[in-house]
Amino acid sequence: MMKGSMPALVTPFKDGTVDVDTLKSLVNWHIEQGSHGLVPVGTTGESPTLSHEEHEMVVSEVVKAAAGRIPVVAGAGSNNTAESLRFMAHAKAVGAAAALVVTPYYNKPTQAGLIAHFKTLHDACELPIVIYNIPGRSVVDMSPQTMGELAKLPRIIGVKDATGDLARVCEQRITCGTDFLQISGEDATAHGFNAQGGIGCISVTANAAPKLCAEMQNACLAGDYATALNLQDKLMPLHQAIFTEPGLVGAKYAMSQLGLCSDEVRLPLTPLTDSTKGLIRDALRHAGLLN
Repeated sequence: MMKGSMPALVTPFKDGTVDVDTLKSLVNWHIEQGSHGLVPVGTTGESPTLSHEEHEMVVSEVVKAAAGRIPVVAGAGSNNTAESLRFMAHAKAVGAAAALVVTPYYNKPTQAGLIAHFKTLHDACELPIVIYNIPGRSVVDMSPQTMGELAKLPRIIGVKDATGDLARVCEQRITCGTDFLQISGEDATAHGFNAQGGIGCISVTANAAPKLCAEMQNACLAGDYATALNLQDKLMPLHQAIFTEPGLVGAKYAMSQLGLCSDEVRLPLTPLTDSTKGLIRDALRHAGLLN
């Protein structure tokens, strides 16, 4: 089962192309650090600026490097149902454990449109689906009632909830059932999310602090929320600093300071300002990750 700390994996670049060797190294490092799963080619993986070929190559390489040691949930979202199905079919073919499918952005479907989109994907591919609800980016919010309808389908198994609304966890337990996997998509509220009934976090911060994030999730899963809160206190400045500007840019900069990968990003994203870089370095020190 997918649970615990699952880094929303960055896609490392070198001189404008995907740095495959570093990508493989990151997979092994995350496993050594205790991460419970990996989620490539989502928002943090810069999926909007990857070609179809790059997207599929990243999924293939991550699955291959993970070698069954931890589950890989492949990003397969699109506002084009046919494109999303293509990504799901590829992820299934190369051995991903599930697909992360965002609510279609920009074209703003109705709740009926959301049901039709996800049901079409479910019926066309045997790969389990984790819904990704992030209204701040997609500008459409899947209601708990709509999610409850989709949860009746056998291969729609959970949600990455990035609403930031902790009441949603309880509401979705009612509409979707208590076996429906609820995974936080927001680092800053992940501790509270678990207390409400969540079972993990697809985390941006875990790109730079996987051991601490995994320890925090392990404590939550064991019901030791006091220990989890102490770990969250160490991580909170880093959560805040990374999201001062677009989170993936902050995550890559933090990783570059730890010697893990380049901070290179693709346009329209740009490098961090000097003031944000300073915040991230201070937060890394607060977490005990940088001298």
